[in-house]
Amino acid sequence: MVDKLVNSEANARRIQMVENCFGTSGQPLFLPGRVLVGEGVLTKMCRKRPKARQFFLFNDILVYGNIVIGKKKYNKQHLIPLEEVQLQALEDNGQYRNGWLIRTATKSFAVYAATQTEKQEWMAHINKCIEDLLRKSGKKPVETHAAVWVPDSEATICMHCKKTQFTMINRRHHCRNCGAVVCGPCSSKKFILPGQSNKPLRVCLDCYDNLTSMKRDGNKALAGNNNKPANSTESSGEDDSGDDEETLKDNETHDEPKFYADGKLEK
Repeated sequence: MVDKLVNSEANARRIQMVENCFGTSGQPLFLPGRVLVGEGVLTKMCRKRPKARQFFLFNDILVYGNIVIGKKKYNKQHLIPLEEVQLQALEDNGQYRNGWLIRTATKSFAVYAATQTEKQEWMAHINKCIEDLLRKSGKKPVETHAAVWVPDSEATICMHCKKTQFTMINRRHHCRNCGAVVCGPCSSKKFILPGQSNKPLRVCLDCYDNLTSMKRDGNKALAGNNNKPANSTESSGEDDSGDDEETLKDNETHDEPKFYADGKLEK
């Protein structure tokens, strides 16, 4: 069905609408052969709390952004190449239900759908796009992924020393290698994680010792993905620290996701 939409007017119109909704805060999305497969609202687990985000699934990239009042405009656009993505289903845990992990070499995070059915639809469509991309390109799936950051709310004390209590003065920091919430003294070291950045990033003392040991032993495979150009310093959880006040409230209701490639939405 995706192939039938490639040169359709409906697909071109949908992509143009997405570009218009991001305006100058986004980059052009129309490319020959690109298809908008589906779109909808997912709850993204951010550093401080879960937040509603608008997601757009194309046949080669996953795009998401902040939702502005009226749901007609988005900002803070993020593009993720699908060939780098790996999904991992999450078990329901209290208020966090219908979730899964989106893992890449540079960034990994959890998202949650409104229902189990929506979760299954999202995961099935994303995985199908990934499989088609890898089959056509002949590439192998990325094996090394960035750690998922532990939310700030889940750590009242340092996860490394188990002593330092976080306050306005004793700030929380995240280890870029394991995602743990740690205090300043327990994350005073930095290490180059090739999959995430070409600059040294903050890591906890345990990870620094392990990474240094692996580097000394010549085992660089687990330290990062050396086959990917390092052009980003963004890690899991960092993109949502300064949300605009007009961003959609997280408990606001939203419409069901729309998937165009299944043939049900051809208008």
